[in-house]
Amino acid sequence: MMRMRRGLTFGAAFAALVFASNVRAEQIVVSNYGVAANGMPYAVAMEKGFFKEEGADVTGILSSNGGGTTIRNLLGGNLSYGEVDLAGTVTAIEQGNDLHIISDNVLTVGEFVWAVKPKSPIKALADFKGHKIGYTNPRSTSQALNVLLMQTIGLTQADVTPTKVGGFGEQVVALDIGAIDVATLADPVWSKNSAKLRIVVRATDTLPPLCNVIGVATGKAIAEHGDFLRAVLRARRKAVEFMYSHPDEAGDIVAKVYDLDPTIARQAVHNLTAMAPGTTIPYWGTGRFDIKGMDGMIAAQRSVGAYSGAPNWEKMIDRSFLADDLRKDY
Repeated sequence: MMRMRRGLTFGAAFAALVFASNVRAEQIVVSNYGVAANGMPYAVAMEKGFFKEEGADVTGILSSNGGGTTIRNLLGGNLSYGEVDLAGTVTAIEQGNDLHIISDNVLTVGEFVWAVKPKSPIKALADFKGHKIGYTNPRSTSQALNVLLMQTIGLTQADVTPTKVGGFGEQVVALDIGAIDVATLADPVWSKNSAKLRIVVRATDTLPPLCNVIGVATGKAIAEHGDFLRAVLRARRKAVEFMYSHPDEAGDIVAKVYDLDPTIARQAVHNLTAMAPGTTIPYWGTGRFDIKGMDGMIAAQRSVGAYSGAPNWEKMIDRSFLADDLRKDY
C-alpha cells in the first residue's frame, strides 16, 4: 500500500512538472508602454488576469522608446511577442530580420489632436497657414500626420512652419512660451492638459483610419511558441472588449500603471472608445487587419522619409494566430 501511495505521489509530481515545463512564462515588449495610449489594453489584461486566463504566463511588460528599440529588444532579448509601429517593422523585415506581423492592434490615430492656447486666433485648420506647427521628431508619426493634415486642405509644408520640439509634453511647454502656435498632441498628454488648451482639429474628424501599431512575432516564436502567441492575442482582445464596455474601470487601471490622475485616465479611455459617427473601424482593434489603413500609414511615412519601399503584405502577415472570426480583413 505504501509503495502504491509513493508511486501515485511520484506520478502526480511528475505530471505537474511536465505541465509546468509546457507553460510559457516570459515578458512581452510594447512600444511606449506606460506612456502612450496604444499599450493601455496590456495594463488591463495584466490587472484583470486575462493573460493567465488564456494560458499565457506573461511575467511583465517591457516598455521601449519607439519602434527600433522595440524590435531590438524583441530580437535581442529572445522574446516572442512585441507591439511596434508599422513602418519600423516593415523596414526590419525587408532588412532580413525574421519577423512576422500577426495582428493589427491600433487601427487609427484617434489619440491625436491639434491644440492651441484658448485665446489663439487660430480657429480652424485653414488658419494654420503661416504658423508654427509643432511635432515630436523627424520621421515621427506626428510629423507624418502634419503632412497629411495640410494635404486635406490643399496646403504643403511650405505653407506652414513645421517645428521639431522633441516630445508631446515638450510641445505643451513650447506652446505656453510661444515657441509654437499649434501643438500636435496625443492622449494621455492631451487629456492631462485639456483644461488649459483648446482643440482646433481632431484626427478622427479629419484623417482616415491609419494603422498605428501592430502585433509582431519572431519566426522562432511562431515555430516553437504558437500557443503562447495565440493566448497573448486572446488576452489582449478580451482587454480591448473590456475597455469598450467598462471604460471607467479600465481608466482606473490605466491610471495606476501610467501614473495618471484617475480622472485624466478615464477621460483618455473615453476619448478613444467613443467612435466617431459613421465610423466602423475602432481605435483599439482586436487583431483584425485593415490593409487600407496599413497602406495609408505607409504612404504617410513615405512623405517624411521614414520608409521608401512597397511592402508585400501577404508575405509579411500571418493571420493564423487570430481567432477564426478575426481572420477576414476589414
